[in-house]
Amino acid sequence: MKRSPSVAPELPGYRFVRLLGSGGFSDVFLYDQQLPRRKVAVKVLLAENLDESTRARFVTEANVMAQLSTHPFIVTIHHADVAADDRPYFVMEYCSGPSLADRYKREVFSVEDALRTGVRLSSAIATAHSVGILHRDIKPANVLTNDYGWPALTDFGISSALEEELPVHTTSLRELQREAREVESSGSRAVGLSVPWSPPEMFEDEPRPDVRSDVFSLAATIYTLLAGRTPFEIPGRSNGSLDLIGRIERGAITRLDRADVPPTLVAVLQKGMATDPGSRFGSAVDFARALQRVELELGYAPTAIDVPHLAVAAQPRTGDEPEDETRARSVVTVEAQKPQPDRIEVPPLPPKDLDVTQRRAPAPVVFHATPHEERTVARPEAVTSVQAPDEPAPAPAAAPASAAASSRRPVLLGVAGVVILAVVVGAGALISTVLPTPPVAPTASTGGGDSGGGSIDVSVVPDAELVSAQASPDGTSVAFVWKNPKPKPGDQYQWVQEGTTDPPAVTARPQATVSGLTPGARVCIDVSVIRDGRTSANPLRACSS
Repeated sequence: MKRSPSVAPELPGYRFVRLLGSGGFSDVFLYDQQLPRRKVAVKVLLAENLDESTRARFVTEANVMAQLSTHPFIVTIHHADVAADDRPYFVMEYCSGPSLADRYKREVFSVEDALRTGVRLSSAIATAHSVGILHRDIKPANVLTNDYGWPALTDFGISSALEEELPVHTTSLRELQREAREVESSGSRAVGLSVPWSPPEMFEDEPRPDVRSDVFSLAATIYTLLAGRTPFEIPGRSNGSLDLIGRIERGAITRLDRADVPPTLVAVLQKGMATDPGSRFGSAVDFARALQRVELELGYAPTAIDVPHLAVAAQPRTGDEPEDETRARSVVTVEAQKPQPDRIEVPPLPPKDLDVTQRRAPAPVVFHATPHEERTVARPEAVTSVQAPDEPAPAPAAAPASAAASSRRPVLLGVAGVVILAVVVGAGALISTVLPTPPVAPTASTGGGDSGGGSIDVSVVPDAELVSAQASPDGTSVAFVWKNPKPKPGDQYQWVQEGTTDPPAVTARPQATVSGLTPGARVCIDVSVIRDGRTSANPLRACSS
């Protein structure tokens, strides 16, 4: 039987708004913070559970979250204290969106969204592991959504419910080993577990979880988003805790029946949920890299792995990683070099309308520089001038015999200069009639073909054309399909939902699905064709009916 929520405490500087949720050992309330003004979530321990052990775990959770609060996909903690009624509390970031548990029950996750969510959660979990912290309760209900639509991992030690609402606590790796040995019976061991997402080693007589246990729960969570049910749940069959535990220990993962999920993604999830921990990915970063490879296979932009670079650099390479995998690397600092006097490379700017993660690196524009006494100035390469034909050298003049001979010398020199100038002009005219005029490179405005002396194809990128915009039966998602009237190998598409602040998504397939909609709501997207780093001039505006 579910208990009634406690009374929200009076907190100086905060105004109570409403209850957000209840757990086995705490309640979470929404407050308005007065300075700085913002909405915050406040977790408050229940008065009847205020023993020394609970207080100690509460302090541990606050300290753990404080260590991880800078991560973009972990809920931020702002403050911790004890209320006037002696109940400990801490103030957290308020995530206004639904949890992943709420989302997967009411909508179908696209493959792209599930992959992106998986990489981001892997980043959060790997960051926790890098400071010696296991989460131990990764599941959709413990992943909230912030104002930007990003996942936010929470419940680092928060009480969670499994049938009888029993606690789960996050501890350090050393404390985890000690607590596992203190468990006395199988019933108490299952107390702190969310069974549908728990690895089989947690059901042993002496459970010894490690980072691979969190990888199992993470893979099970991503599977749940795609399947709309937990990995070991069989529709129409008994799915109680004992049934699920038996299937988890046997590795009996229910088939993921979705035609749009590629076999490579299914294989990644199955490896993440392997019964033997040694057969799983060795770390959350390895799991994220495997998801990145699936993104690249499907033509999606790979999602960044946001982890402390020192932690990634310290991880050894495992033997099962492909040589060409996508790897997260530490930041490399390169000292600036002085420009060479004879060559300067200036890369052109990428298109402004293309997301920075998707911009291609065009070939650099090369200028040749002429050295100067004071500075180096970039100039186009100069055309070699035409030299005048050699003239016979005049006979050596005798020593001047009189002042008259000396006075005639400037006149003779002037006449010779006029003759040389006339010869140079005539030679230049002759060369211009004999040599062909250099071809002019085609521009985007004049066009250009695929033939004719290696000219560059700068034809206009075609505009996408709408084929269909079909809403799902429940009206919570819309599938858009368009076509490229003049496709070429390598063409891609970028699309963005109208009215959102999300960066444009890039795909190799002429289709996209917008989910999470209010049934019957109208939704529009803008679609552009990407070719050789350029986008079509007129984006397609596609709207549901």
